[in-house]
Amino acid sequence: MSEPNSSPAAYDKLRARLVMETHTWLVTGVAGFIGSNLLEHLLKLNQRVVGLDNFATGHRRNLTEVQTLVRPEQWANFHFIEGDIRNLDDCRRAMAFPAAGISSGGGCAPVEYVLHEAALGSVPRSLADPITTNDVNISGFLNMLVASRDAEVKSFTYAASSSTYGDHPGLPKVEHTIGKPLSPYAVTKYVNELYADVFARCYGFNTVGLRYFNVFGPRQDPNGAYAAVIPKWIASLMQGKPVYINGDGETSRDFCFIVNVVQANLLAAVAQEPEAVNQVYNVAVGDRTSLNELYAQLHSKLLPHYPHLQDAQPVHRDFRAGDVRHSLADIGKAQQLLGYVPTQRIGDGLALAMPWYMAQEK
Repeated sequence: MSEPNSSPAAYDKLRARLVMETHTWLVTGVAGFIGSNLLEHLLKLNQRVVGLDNFATGHRRNLTEVQTLVRPEQWANFHFIEGDIRNLDDCRRAMAFPAAGISSGGGCAPVEYVLHEAALGSVPRSLADPITTNDVNISGFLNMLVASRDAEVKSFTYAASSSTYGDHPGLPKVEHTIGKPLSPYAVTKYVNELYADVFARCYGFNTVGLRYFNVFGPRQDPNGAYAAVIPKWIASLMQGKPVYINGDGETSRDFCFIVNVVQANLLAAVAQEPEAVNQVYNVAVGDRTSLNELYAQLHSKLLPHYPHLQDAQPVHRDFRAGDVRHSLADIGKAQQLLGYVPTQRIGDGLALAMPWYMAQEK
């Protein structure tokens, strides 16, 4: 891995501390893209992890890959439950690491920190099937809140979304100023924030929401109708298939490499200062890249390995319903209250992720 652009002192201190002390974490959606990366980093820090997933969008191969990247004794600190967050009993079952998996021979280890990643993502999917999106993202979220509250966990950190900014035109996006949602998916993610805030007020329950901005990296699925733009375009370029750009290509996003997201999750989970908890934070880099610029970067990185791309050009088509035109995050709040410092910008992240994407085509 390349040297980071800056030194995240708070995160460095946290990692050094975690290596020396074992805590019990629950990662929902653990077989997904972000969930499996959280699992990998936690196990490498010698943490104990309970994982919950129903494989609706996650994959067993992601868990298998994590197993190859950690030591056997670290993998033994992982307990997987195949279950659905729409089932409250499954959520309750996930609130402890079983005694049989604890080397000290003691009783089961209650979950201390919840990292809730399980959700049905994608704006187009929510437009096609708003009922299922609502069921998973709102009813499932409430189940997780209730189970976590009853288990008296130390904190509940959840995946919020930049889609919450909706039609508000201001840039950069600042946490306290949002517009009207532009899709059923955006509605569900905003409701998550409202529920988390109510639980904090009514039950004295620590929650932190992380509004992700276009996360990318290894183990992000390039296949399917709702694949994210970066893995989908990389796969299409390698396979010599058309790359479709919705609109004129000047739509822009704040692309955030997965290691930055992992950092934000861990810092948020252990935050103890009163002003830092029960908040919502942008998780991004603070850079804006247009779709045309993204295509150019991907093309240039792949061309040395795939000569057939010499004359490749993207295909423009109509704008997509529900899409926000521009997205750029102000990350000052996370920097100030969590000590979050993104270490990889889009060019660095693409360079790190490209070998993984290329390996998937072999």
